[in-house]
Amino acid sequence: MIQLFVTVFYSGYIKPAPGTWGSAVSLGIGILIYALLGVVYFLILTVLICVLGIWAINAMTKGKSNHDPSEIVIDELVGQWIALLPVFLFAPHTLIQNAILCVLAFLAFRVFDILKPGPVGWADKRDDAFGVMFDDVIAGLMAAVLVGITAIWII
Repeated sequence: MIQLFVTVFYSGYIKPAPGTWGSAVSLGIGILIYALLGVVYFLILTVLICVLGIWAINAMTKGKSNHDPSEIVIDELVGQWIALLPVFLFAPHTLIQNAILCVLAFLAFRVFDILKPGPVGWADKRDDAFGVMFDDVIAGLMAAVLVGITAIWII
């Protein structure tokens, strides 16, 4: 069950670029959860998965030299969901505008996660489960700021 969780339904095993695949699957799951449960439950689940994700990453990598194997993408789910949050908070846009904001959330998160500017790179240098999760949290926050500004701008 831990493996299913940390690989986000095994999407972390899709090659090439498992982080991008994990983010894409997470985008779809996030949109579905928002549509079914609303923004409050989406936010609660994001925080819960973040905390459980750190525990699960630690359990999955315990005793191994690599604390951030590419198949672990639960951190991408959390970061992607953080990037999506402004879309859901400013949801009364047209369907096209919301779709554009979702694509922007996906692309911005992936760019910040891959390039690791500033504090994202700092968090990524930690050699533990917290660092694995936290660099994506920061990348998600950076993407969320960009998406939020764009969402306000197009209102």
